[in-house]
Amino acid sequence: MIGKFKKQVKTLFVDKNSTFVSVEGHVNIILSPSFYWVKKVSLPVKYLRDVKALLPSLFEDILPPKNYSYSAYKYEDEYFIFAYEDKMILDSLAEKGISASQIKAVHFAQSEFFEIDGPIEIDTEQTLFKKDDILMLLPSSWFDESQDINLNELKLSKQSITLKQFSHIVDDKTLFKISALVLIFILVIAAEYFITQEKVQDISKKQEALFSKYKLQSTMFQNKAMFKELNSKYKKQMLLRRYMATVLKLSLESKQKLVLVELKGNKLKLAFSGEKEGLERLIFKQLKVQSIHYSAKYKKNTLYVELSL
Repeated sequence: MIGKFKKQVKTLFVDKNSTFVSVEGHVNIILSPSFYWVKKVSLPVKYLRDVKALLPSLFEDILPPKNYSYSAYKYEDEYFIFAYEDKMILDSLAEKGISASQIKAVHFAQSEFFEIDGPIEIDTEQTLFKKDDILMLLPSSWFDESQDINLNELKLSKQSITLKQFSHIVDDKTLFKISALVLIFILVIAAEYFITQEKVQDISKKQEALFSKYKLQSTMFQNKAMFKELNSKYKKQMLLRRYMATVLKLSLESKQKLVLVELKGNKLKLAFSGEKEGLERLIFKQLKVQSIHYSAKYKKNTLYVELSL
């Protein structure tokens, strides 16, 4: 029997001054207060979603002008609210050998060490200390005694954030506007598509009615082929009419006669009786005036002329 064991995910406390020998696999990150701003506020709102809409204005008096993300969670009748720079945190983690793809979850020290009493020593220089429910970093020399940070026995809370890799390029407000414009564009395209589809269906119905009325073929391909064939016949008939009109108007001498008119395939064959001399010159001249191409031969007092249609 083969047992399946869930791989342990390591938890790291990360401060701006932290250094790591090597970081492998997925990790949970607890951010030092050096990475974020935090406030505890009491607001006359009932739902967390209403608080989140107010966060930028609640921090505007203390934050330098940059692109920030915001988070909040409720604690009893009050709220802990946070502001942080995604890019700055991700860049700092990358410098410490932690890539964005390795991060499973990101937590604030405020939520993860809130229930621990007394100072918590981070390193020889910094210690976490809670004052008025806010965890802050203070010099370790200020404390005679402090407890070591123990991440192995720490159970992480549900309060976590997701770091956005491109928040420094497009802020949430701009992203919302772009998304709204894209949505409007999609709706316009969709509306045009449905209108076009209706027009196509209308044209198809009219086409079917037209085909039925004039007993046309069922497809445009068949009708185009039929049109090409009929058009070819029409051109041939019109050319034949022009040739015949020219032939019937030919001026002949009294001894010259048109004795044969025959249509064979694409050839109109003519035969004229009479003396060779003068007959060819007279007929050829009149055909050339009408720009009619011909071939001719003289045999036994008969001139044979062939016109191509």
